[in-house]
Amino acid sequence: MNLIKIIISAFIMFSALQSTAQSNYLKDMESAKMISKDVAQLFKENKINEALIKIKKYWPIADSELDNLESKTIEAMKVVAERFGNSEGIVKVSEHNIKETAFKETYLVKYEKTAIRLIFIYYKNNKGWIINAFKWDDNFKEEFK
Repeated sequence: MNLIKIIISAFIMFSALQSTAQSNYLKDMESAKMISKDVAQLFKENKINEALIKIKKYWPIADSELDNLESKTIEAMKVVAERFGNSEGIVKVSEHNIKETAFKETYLVKYEKTAIRLIFIYYKNNKGWIINAFKWDDNFKEEFK
């Protein structure tokens, strides 16, 4: 598990403070929930490229940073599959709403011997909802709080 932690620790939560050409907005939290669920399912299916394409249009992040995240995630997912087996399903762990301003959802992608956690944070501005941050890691034990 240490190798996975080292690889995964290389991933940082990219925030909406990054510059980008993102210009699409989600109309409501239900639309955001669909993005989270779809991306979790794509992670389960090891379709990392498709997952990141799905969130890219709603996430103000530089293309170069997204490309870097994609390549490191694909590399890490190979290690996850080798060490922890096939993916078996997804589970929505939690959702939190801050008064129509921010929304957080957490999913687990279950493998034969462990799980990875996907965290989505959305922010609402005067145009609609955007993805403010996305992170994945193997720290699902933190969900027991």
